[in-house]
Amino acid sequence: MNMKQIGTYQLPNDIDDDMIFIVNRDELDTRFDPQMASYRRKSMSSLYPKVKLGELLVCKPQYGAAESGIERISEEEPRYIRITDINDNGLISHDELGVTTETIEDKFILNDDDILIARSGATVGKSYIHKETPYRCLYAGYLIRFIVDKSKILPDYLFSYTQLKTYKEWITAIQRPGAQPNINAEEYQSLEIPLPNIVTQKIIVEKMDTAYEAKNHKESEAATILKSIGDYLLGELSIKLPASLDDYLEDGHFIAYFSDVIGKRLDPTYNGCIKFIYSLRCKYSFVKLAEVMIDDSCQYGANEEATDWNDGDTRYIRITDIDEHGNLKSTNKKSAAVTEDKYLLNYNDIMFARSGSVGKCYIHKDLTDRAIFAGYLIRFLMDTKKIDPDYLFYYCNSKLYWMWVNAIQRPAIQSNINSEEFKSMPIPLPPLDKQKEIVEHIKFMRDKAKQLQNEGIEILRKTKEDIEKMILG
Repeated sequence: MNMKQIGTYQLPNDIDDDMIFIVNRDELDTRFDPQMASYRRKSMSSLYPKVKLGELLVCKPQYGAAESGIERISEEEPRYIRITDINDNGLISHDELGVTTETIEDKFILNDDDILIARSGATVGKSYIHKETPYRCLYAGYLIRFIVDKSKILPDYLFSYTQLKTYKEWITAIQRPGAQPNINAEEYQSLEIPLPNIVTQKIIVEKMDTAYEAKNHKESEAATILKSIGDYLLGELSIKLPASLDDYLEDGHFIAYFSDVIGKRLDPTYNGCIKFIYSLRCKYSFVKLAEVMIDDSCQYGANEEATDWNDGDTRYIRITDIDEHGNLKSTNKKSAAVTEDKYLLNYNDIMFARSGSVGKCYIHKDLTDRAIFAGYLIRFLMDTKKIDPDYLFYYCNSKLYWMWVNAIQRPAIQSNINSEEFKSMPIPLPPLDKQKEIVEHIKFMRDKAKQLQNEGIEILRKTKEDIEKMILG
């Protein structure tokens, strides 16, 4: 047999070098899997002594509450922090109320500088550091709380370390594969952290804080641009809106003829809104969605169970995969148990959420992944000789559209709008040339916002890279 030499070992020539590595027995310690041995070999270098996380804690790690989230009405209620509330940079949004729980136990209430780490699921290893808020917070069962000894390690330094590439490589190496990847509290305590003195830790934390501030500034600039898009669009249509529909109604009421409402909606909010929209001064006439869509093209999505997604799978697009600006999120992708071709999405398909985040609009532009859409979305195909799909999508991010959504949705356990009601949507319709002009300008604005967001991401990425060099050499 033809043999080849790798280090001090001889192996058959037909073995792919990239599919194996050789490790000494003393490198295996308590773990015998190649992923951990490979990680240890790569992470041997460090400018500072390594200390296990378990030696830096003031008490044992604590698992969170096994409670279901319920709607949070106001900031006076405690907020229930779940893995899904934490973004990839370990932050939670304070622009939304989130959820609370029916039972509030003091032992799960978070204190300043508590660190939470996800123990299970696709986001295992995701971390969050709690800072004082105007309201109480508690945390969910798939998170583990760690309270550190501040005389040994700064909480913010530990959090910064969990944002680095070397930490994420450790997560990949140590997690136990299964139906859901998971890492328990004991395994987290075995995490070895390069530990400089407190002064150096502070320098590293300040460097990370500065990067986050710069990123937030870029994102704030981007948000300002995105929020101005609706005003630009309505300005091009010469539409001026009052601050609220109530400002339009005289003495809080209006008069409607019986012939206008017979066989239709009788509630005053809806009829008042429709009367208001059609009374607006606009350069162009209003049409209904039914007049610019391809006949009989509306379709409800698939009612399938979401499953883990792997490269090459058909993506299952749900309402939660669409952000507040109608963009498709690139994280937490899912496939479906069954993927029928009749639900396959094509370029420029328009979808509306009919329940839950009712009214949310999405235009399909992703040509990377084959995709189907879920049952709480309704698909409509546009007649491109009458309306530019991008123009409709941008209009459906305007204040006027959302005024209509808020008026037409039927209050229930979950607000909802059905396909026939969507077909009645009033749309101000310029000629196609004007639509395309508006679309091009808005695309420019969105591209500028995206550029600012990417600049923020790059600032943070470069800072993390620099910090890793400061710690590991």
